[in-house]
Amino acid sequence: MEALGARLAAVLRAGDLVVLTGPLGAGKTTLTRGLGAAMGARGQVSSPTFVLARTHPTARGVDLVHVDAYRLSDPVELDDLDLDWDGSVVVVEWGRGMVDGISADVLEVEIERASGAALPGDGAGGIDADDVDPDDVPDEPRHVVVRAVGPRWDGVTV
Repeated sequence: MEALGARLAAVLRAGDLVVLTGPLGAGKTTLTRGLGAAMGARGQVSSPTFVLARTHPTARGVDLVHVDAYRLSDPVELDDLDLDWDGSVVVVEWGRGMVDGISADVLEVEIERASGAALPGDGAGGIDADDVDPDDVPDEPRHVVVRAVGPRWDGVTV
């Protein structure tokens, strides 16, 4: 997932919106971590679940804004975060249905984990699942579909 994030970073620029969809442990944060590394992001790219959004300045001069919409109940709450949609690369985890109307150009990334794959802490070895970052699971197959929507992506190979 980190390698995919790095590959996507090569085509992203200010104003791009990336929406990540997938279950817990699918690799959304891991993909964003790879994207951030390839962009030269400052600071640790980690899940913004409790802070909702983190802005990482990058070596490219374009901020990477990492948003977790999981705890948001309404798109208005996303708007209240006052994000720099035009001047940053904005990655929104759990963004399906939350970013409609923000941009006509969206890079949608849907990630599926192998069904039935156990996360650390799913009852083995006395590890509590609440203490485990679901993106820090062992390597396992993922099925990823990347869909580029809007004229921004015309002629761009993703």
